[in-house]
Amino acid sequence: MPTPPPAAGAGLLNDWLREESADFKAWDIGGQERVRFEYRSGMAVAGSSGAVDFSRLSPDNDFLLFRTKIHLGYNSPCNWFSVYAEGRDSRDLNDKRRSLAGTSYKPEEDTCDLQQAYVRLGDAKTFPLTAKVGRQELAYGDERLVGAFDWSNMGRVFDAAKLRYETTDLWVDAFSGRVVIPRDDTFNTVNDYDWFSGIYASTKTLIPRQETQLYFLARNASAQSPTAFALPPPALFPLVGARDIYTVGLRVKSTPGEWQGWDYEAELAGQFGRFVDAGKSLDQQAFAAHLAGGYTFTKTTATPRVGLEYNFSSGDSNPNDGKHETFDNLFPTNHKFYGFMDFLSLQNLHDVRLATSAKPAKNLTLTLDYHLFWLADTHDSFYAVNGTPRTTSGYGINPTYNSFVGSEIDLVASYAVKRWAALQAGYGHFFRGDYVKQSLGASGSKDADWIYLQAVVNF
Repeated sequence: MPTPPPAAGAGLLNDWLREESADFKAWDIGGQERVRFEYRSGMAVAGSSGAVDFSRLSPDNDFLLFRTKIHLGYNSPCNWFSVYAEGRDSRDLNDKRRSLAGTSYKPEEDTCDLQQAYVRLGDAKTFPLTAKVGRQELAYGDERLVGAFDWSNMGRVFDAAKLRYETTDLWVDAFSGRVVIPRDDTFNTVNDYDWFSGIYASTKTLIPRQETQLYFLARNASAQSPTAFALPPPALFPLVGARDIYTVGLRVKSTPGEWQGWDYEAELAGQFGRFVDAGKSLDQQAFAAHLAGGYTFTKTTATPRVGLEYNFSSGDSNPNDGKHETFDNLFPTNHKFYGFMDFLSLQNLHDVRLATSAKPAKNLTLTLDYHLFWLADTHDSFYAVNGTPRTTSGYGINPTYNSFVGSEIDLVASYAVKRWAALQAGYGHFFRGDYVKQSLGASGSKDADWIYLQAVVNF
């Protein structure tokens, strides 16, 4: 689940300063402290002999994650100029995972680095064109393809430039930039060989009672991308191979409260271009789809909601036909969508999700989700949450295996202690399916369990 924002206010320090003096209304001074404990069983421990999901040989892992953010922003009195800078310190205590076997590098540790630093020019209230330049988060739609990845102990940012055209009827963003690769003990820099650009438009007036979004995204990575750094990056930030992939998509979502308790959303995305595999240039021909709907019992105690969701992404049906049909998941926040245990991405996937939620108390929200997962095509790989294929210990291209990967159940409780503080707890269990059992075979497989406790304070 994403980090819950404060219910109101701009953080303890901002609220106090603005109450003390009206001069501080132009300033944004504050930060966030987040602490999370996780226990994992049956989940890969990177950098060890048990680095395989669902393996009986994989050791249990329990650890603490600490993330501190401190920011300073200023908005000019005429509102046409603002600056923002944010530092981040991410620490990982007692984690058995390693970014690289035989090293001390941890996949979710990056101490004292620059998270964001940008300048914003323009005021949309007086002129529709504004600009934002510098290190920044990019997040569009529900972050299925482009997201800030806030669940991570480090998050995702880009060194980018973005132009926005905005009126009362629509907004259109045009952006281009390079993803920043977190690396502990050094100042974080971008992958110079992996460019990401796009045009994203949104309107709430084209079709009444819904938001309609259209987008075109381009990812252009050269052959130097996989070797951009001397040491491999953290597992959650892989360096991709050469590709020129273009994504065209449509997303629609119902306006809250407009359908008497009902809600819906859908997204379709198609990809074309070029994908290089083992030195061969292949035609990219892939697509993905998302469809969801639900009903909230607004007049019932605890306002329960029940929803049904289906997600699909294509896989490669034939590795020798000159085409690459595996969908490129781009830069998503996958944690929110395909099981909170983070086993899967939007690649070669069928996912059916039953989603339920309720608010038994004013500040308490409970969610219970159940997923069923299949591979879209067993001629392709079983992809991890970071977009890389599983290729060891029996995983790989197994066209004769059953396509059913398994099912997952997730229970999450979120409690808003104050407007500036929140607690969250969750449990997940993955019931392995025939594909996992067949892949691991004689080495043995087991179900996976996951428990977490998290506290967030916005100061």
